[in-house]
Order: sequence, then structure tokens, then C-alpha cells
Amino acid sequence: MKEDKKKIVVINSGSSSVKFQLIEFPEGKTLIKGLCDAIGHEHSKIVFECCGMKKKDDAKPKNHEEAIREVLKILLNEGIINSLNELYGIGHRVVHGGEVFKEPSIINKRLIQKVEELNRLAPLHNPPNVLGMKILKEIAPEVKQVAVFDTGFHSSMPKQSYLYGLPMKLYEEHGIRRFGFHGTNHQYVSQKTAELMHQDIKELKIISCHLGNGASICAIKNGKSIDTSMGFTPLEGLVMGTRCGDIDPAIPLFLLDEGYSKEDANRILNKESGLLGLSGISSDMRIVKENALKGNENALTARAVYAYRIKKYIGSYIASMNGVDAIVFTGGIGENEPLIREQILSELDNLGIKIDKNKNLKNSQEISADDSSVRIFIVEANEELMIAIETLRIIEEEKE
Repeated sequence: MKEDKKKIVVINSGSSSVKFQLIEFPEGKTLIKGLCDAIGHEHSKIVFECCGMKKKDDAKPKNHEEAIREVLKILLNEGIINSLNELYGIGHRVVHGGEVFKEPSIINKRLIQKVEELNRLAPLHNPPNVLGMKILKEIAPEVKQVAVFDTGFHSSMPKQSYLYGLPMKLYEEHGIRRFGFHGTNHQYVSQKTAELMHQDIKELKIISCHLGNGASICAIKNGKSIDTSMGFTPLEGLVMGTRCGDIDPAIPLFLLDEGYSKEDANRILNKESGLLGLSGISSDMRIVKENALKGNENALTARAVYAYRIKKYIGSYIASMNGVDAIVFTGGIGENEPLIREQILSELDNLGIKIDKNKNLKNSQEISADDSSVRIFIVEANEELMIAIETLRIIEEEKE
């Protein structure tokens, strides 16, 4: 008996963009994926990939509603679906679920209201996430929609991981705690790593390194996140493209005393630090690498600081899990920068971590040396697939 095909559209509605992907199950095959970028600007564009061909749409959406309507029009024009009612479900990426949403959830009025109440925790991300839900509720009211939360995977962290050394009333009254982000992709790559190892994820200790313009690392024990580097906001943790990561918390206070404004401090920490701040050249690791290879001292320093911070987190997470079975690299830098991966994992032999330099230079899927007791992988980021899988699961569970 032929199994029914189930099509899930994934929408990632950002502040000025909408990423989309249509995935067909049971194969988990991507039929089309694309991006509406710079919404509302003269140079706005829509690009997508379908049937192995890269295409461009001429529309220049003025707002998110126009962008989403154009996405649905593309799906119809490309013959991916004949009507919206063919969709089995729509999955939405939502950045912040706070302590309210620990699992993906069916979207209804109550969920939208609760997510809007969390806007203060993610003022740049949650509002456009909600806008995408509302627009699709209106356009496709018959299709089930599911919210998948970036913070959800980290809801399994124990108190010793998510609490800060602050007065307890700040947590109880204001919800100040570590939330963590990139959870959807950490979940995906850890599951993929377990598949590559042909082992049950519930028996594994995995460290996932999501390295892109935003970057985080996650300790995953028995399939659960037990710690992660990003915190109350995405500013904490690793050195990133323009974010500083971990610093002495007195530094912003010092800047205020020195005459900097709150806005100045926020701009410096979030937009002028990281690779950009250290190198003085760029937030793009590729450009920093080019300059480092030419001997630029600041570029070399930026890469060294970047790699060392990750190495320290790997060591701390090995301690917190009492060992590690696999380390996985993902994200634009994690997947494509062999020299950084080698720099991160160098001189970890005593912990059983040994990289195969040739495999690493080729960006092979497994890059661990034959005598490494810890396996090392590269897994392409695919949070859209994870969102689609979770959307399918939640809709089917509701029907049971």
C-alpha cells in the first residue's frame, strides 16, 4: 500500500526577511527552499531553489504579508502544490519560548498571546515570528500550524546550568536565567550524529558546536541538552561575528562610568565586538582568514581568541558530562573552515580527541583520526528539517 505524501511548509519570519522551505514526508525531501530578503527596501529580493535550479522572483514585497503571499504564490506557480489545502501543516520557527513553551505546540489564539507576552525577551525576533503566524492563519485557516521554539530543546537543562549567581528574586520576579538558543539545530545535528554512529542517542554524550555569525555550543547527554553557551540573551558565550560573548559583567558598568551611554554599550557589545572588533577588519570569518594568511596580526589574534573560547567550552562540557563520545561541527564556519576546526581541537590528545588533518581539509563527514577515542563529525545545519519533523509529529499526535 502506497504511503501518503505529507507536505510541510516551514516559515522563518525574521525582522526583515522570510526564509521558507517545503519538505515532503515520509522521505523528508526538500522540494523547494528560498529567502525573501530586505523586505520593505528598494533592494529587496526573493531567491529560491527548486528541482536543482536556482531562481529569482521579480516581486519586491513591501511588508511581511506581501512576502508570505508571494512565497505561497511561488509554491503554486512552481507546481509544488495545487492548493494550500494540500499542505499537511505549517511549521514556524519562534526564537523565544521562555519557560512557558518547552515543547513545539499547535498555534492558536492563546499561544500567540503568550508568545507576544515574551516579546520583551526577544524584541527583535518574536514580533516578526508572531506576524508570520497571524498572516498564515488568515491566508490558510484550514491548515494546522505549529510553533517550534529555539529555546525549547534547552528546557531540559538542570537548575545548576540555567541559574546565575544572582539574587533568586531576580529569577522569580523577572525570569532572569539562561535560556540558550540554536536549540532546533543542536537537536537536529545531535540526532544526525547518533545516526552516523549507529547508536542510540540516549546512550551518547555529544558536544555540538554551532559556529556561524551567531555561535553557540551545547552539551547533550542522553539526547537532552544539559548546558549551552548562550544565556539570557544570545550575547553570552562564544566570540561571534559581532558579539563579544563572555566578558566581565562589570565592563558595561565601567563604560557607563566613562561616559558611554546605555545605547553605546549595547551597540559595542552586540554589533562592534567579536571577530569584527578584534580584527578591525570584518565579522566574516572568510575575510578574517584571508588577512590572517597574509600575516595580519589582529586577524591572527581574532582567530586565536575565537578558537580558544570554543576549546575552553569543549573542556568544560567534557567535565560536566564526565566524558564525551562525539563532537559535531555545524553552521557556516563549523562546516567550511578546516583551519579553525584544527585550531579548536589541537592539543586535546590527552582527552582522546584527535583530528585527521587530511579528512578535515576535505570537509569529510567524519574527521576524527583512526586512533581518536572521540569521534568528530561535520553535519550540515538544517533547522528547517527539524522544524518540519516536529511539526509533523505534533499534528499527528493531536490526531491520535
